[in-house]
Amino acid sequence: MKRLFRHLTTTSAAGRRAFPPEGMKAIQAAIARGEKAHRAEIRLMVEPAMSFGDLLEGRTARHRARALFTEYRIWDTEENCGILVYINLADRMVEIVADRGVNKLLEAAQWQQVCRTITAGFAAGRYDESVVEAIDQLNGMLHADFPAEDHNPNELPNRPLML
Repeated sequence: MKRLFRHLTTTSAAGRRAFPPEGMKAIQAAIARGEKAHRAEIRLMVEPAMSFGDLLEGRTARHRARALFTEYRIWDTEENCGILVYINLADRMVEIVADRGVNKLLEAAQWQQVCRTITAGFAAGRYDESVVEAIDQLNGMLHADFPAEDHNPNELPNRPLML
């Protein structure tokens, strides 16, 4: 019941307060900056709350992230290098779904560290700042293991998406 209540009371206005336009621009800049240094494609999506139907069906933030990964075709990149960073504000969860071209390069602990950077920032009320910090962390990891080459097209939008 607590989870249902959190989702019903977490509105899109809460999402806009946590991630104002200036913060979203900073996140977009961090993604763009990193994608010049590595070949991966990062897409960030923030969802204030899941639908009532998703909740009744028992879907988790992980289920939702996987569905969005497919729906937005994040998997559809030349080198299978798409990465979704999904934030669910009501569940206070961060999920990262990465395509096989990138997932095999990073350890689970590295993905978890990126998630912890975000959730620790959220606990301190630093929403957009902690996401920029986490994206910079992720960019550093990807630059080390998946560096940019001469041909490095931008295949996914860098603009974060508020659902």
